[in-house]
Amino acid sequence: MKQSTIQKAVSVSGVGLHTGKEVTITFHPAPINHGYKFKRIDLKDQPVINADVNRVISTHRGTTIKNGEAQVSTIEHALSALRGLQIDNALLELDGSEVPIMDGSAMEFVKALTQAGREEQEAEVDYFEVEMPIRYYDEETGTELLALPSEQFELTTMIDFNSPILGQQYASLRDWSTYAEEIAPCRTFVFLHELEYLFDQNLIRGGDLDNAIVIVDRIMNQEELDELAQKLGKPSVKVNKEGILNTLKLHFSNEPARHKLLDVIGDMALLGKPIKGKIVATKPGHKANVEFTKILKKHYLEQRKLKGKPKYDPDQEPLFDSVKIAEWLPHRYPFLLIDKIVELTDKHVVGIKNVTFNENFFQGHFPNNPVMPGVLLIEAMAQTGGMLALSTVPDPGNWDTYFMKIESAKFKHFVVPGDTIIFKMELLAPIRRGIVQMQATAYVGNKIVAEGELTAQIVKRS
Repeated sequence: MKQSTIQKAVSVSGVGLHTGKEVTITFHPAPINHGYKFKRIDLKDQPVINADVNRVISTHRGTTIKNGEAQVSTIEHALSALRGLQIDNALLELDGSEVPIMDGSAMEFVKALTQAGREEQEAEVDYFEVEMPIRYYDEETGTELLALPSEQFELTTMIDFNSPILGQQYASLRDWSTYAEEIAPCRTFVFLHELEYLFDQNLIRGGDLDNAIVIVDRIMNQEELDELAQKLGKPSVKVNKEGILNTLKLHFSNEPARHKLLDVIGDMALLGKPIKGKIVATKPGHKANVEFTKILKKHYLEQRKLKGKPKYDPDQEPLFDSVKIAEWLPHRYPFLLIDKIVELTDKHVVGIKNVTFNENFFQGHFPNNPVMPGVLLIEAMAQTGGMLALSTVPDPGNWDTYFMKIESAKFKHFVVPGDTIIFKMELLAPIRRGIVQMQATAYVGNKIVAEGELTAQIVKRS
């Protein structure tokens, strides 16, 4: 699937839920791989904040991100609208610190973005594909978010507030085409007992009966209703038979569960990539959504590194076996550390090392606890890279490669007897004057066990 943006800029104005101040948000088209970014045009130098889960500083009654001194609050509904319409790239300009709450749903943003039009771009979408179950669980609250492998995105939310009025509810999204009609109109909700606290904390100053469903979870007398009406700036309020404050009608009987689903989509947009996988969220909230998304991001970053992992088929005839390797490299037992070369191009090379308990270095390196020395992993990667370097000269058996520099070396997992190591060496720059710079990565199974940047020089053997 191709990436997309919007065809033209479009604006939405309203008040911030917590600040109560008028604010305008303008969605602008953005180039490929831009993702979502917020721009505070009311501040000096108009700082830009990436919509990234690692920028989150607060999840109290909404999600807030910050960069330097600039921050933007209540971002989840706008991001949910973008992701719900499968718009990948957009710049969101704000003349205030908070995204307008509108009617408490994502519908006004969906209407504006639909009016702006969706434009397909040239680059392919980079998905995070869930390859194994990923779980977040909070023992204190019972909140659980689970990601499971699936060919497409699916999301189910389940809520239970131990409320006889609200009850247990669930909602599902299995097709993005239903988002605009079935999820976007669903408004945020709050329990009556929370209102006093929120007012005391100087929050929801932009709150109104038009932008939130207020669920009445206790009996109120007329005096309390009149006092609440005064705080909300209304002549009067009442409780309808469904236990909802005022005469507000629910769009769906499970509107609160659908709104939670809307929020999960918005918070997970902070991953920065659309997801292929099935998400099941039980009692989700902004804090849990963000913590879960941080876990997903760690998996995505590891997955991105593993996308370059070579496919090794032991039945395939190697380009070089150990005998042929010895014709190019000067190393011999016990220091010839690669068994095969299975790929070789002008830009990369792939080597194989089968680690056995009979390796000579296991006799003295952690006896009775065999672990391959990290320095030998580096040496094996260098030997693999040497095969690529020597392939560029006419008589490779008469040249040697010597280390000049090792940078950013990292050892991430133990290598032990029985492991098959795949070494991948990639040129970081064209070879000039015999200087070879390579990115080195060592894999065992689906794990990166070591990596680094190696620099060597090809020298004619005297």
